[in-house]
Amino acid sequence: MTTAALTVCRASIAQHSKSFSLASRLLGPRERDAAAAVYAFCRRADDAVDIASDRSPVEIVATLRAELDAIYAGEVQSDPALVAFQEVVRAHHIPKDYPAELLAGMAMDVEDTTYDDLDALLVYCFRVAGTVGLMMSHVLGVREEAALHNAAHLGMAMQLTNICRDVGEDWGRGRLYLPSADLDRAGAPGLRGRLGGPLPDAARPPIARVIRALLERAELLYESGERGVPLLPFRAAVAVRTARLVYGDIGRVILEQGADPVAPRAVVSTSRKLRLALLAFARTAAQVPLEFRGAELFHVVGVHDVIPS
Repeated sequence: MTTAALTVCRASIAQHSKSFSLASRLLGPRERDAAAAVYAFCRRADDAVDIASDRSPVEIVATLRAELDAIYAGEVQSDPALVAFQEVVRAHHIPKDYPAELLAGMAMDVEDTTYDDLDALLVYCFRVAGTVGLMMSHVLGVREEAALHNAAHLGMAMQLTNICRDVGEDWGRGRLYLPSADLDRAGAPGLRGRLGGPLPDAARPPIARVIRALLERAELLYESGERGVPLLPFRAAVAVRTARLVYGDIGRVILEQGADPVAPRAVVSTSRKLRLALLAFARTAAQVPLEFRGAELFHVVGVHDVIPS
């Protein structure tokens, strides 16, 4: 990987995600750089969709898909993030299905998708985050089908946590990810119709109830993610477990704030993150490792594999 490409990828993860940056530092050098490349590709696509430009969001998604086609066709890339991602795709045999699903998730944002129920939201979480866990499984050399499911669940848990943390911020951007059916049951029917205006004070308690329920579901997905950790090499297991503990701790902060959608952004302090990293190390050192196999991939995981119908 070229120095220029690596510099861009390392800067992206360091600037935009302190939690993932910390976890990635616990990986070996090769895996750390590959993880940065995966992150930079995802971040670049996310920014392209979210940051205002003179092009329509639909056109931007179409461009991202064309770029992905070119990456997998072996065409020479000029953007450093795409150069790095193409090298990682080749080296780690990442199926095109995964980044293609990621872009399908971003298209859901562009299309202002309505999430009628939890299953619809979980499809979104799989696309924008479960796929990242699957790509990272390839980077870390794990191919077992069960472990891939665990990896997808871990990414989905993190996305649910993000959604719960960012309800107020998303509302200000005209987005509402909380399932409509859950909001109706909690006492905030028709809330989506209020998008574009201030978040109604009367909706805050019902939203808090929905956030608590989503965090409970996230915890179940985190537990599934944990079951795949013993299949990882030691350093990778520490890194993944650190990310899991830090993101889970964001949920703790949200609950301590009463799950209030207008509370200050839930953050985990640097000192707390370091303590969680030490805890991850201790738990990994104490676990009984399962047989690690880097065999050839025999199954590509899709959304219906991890969200039972």
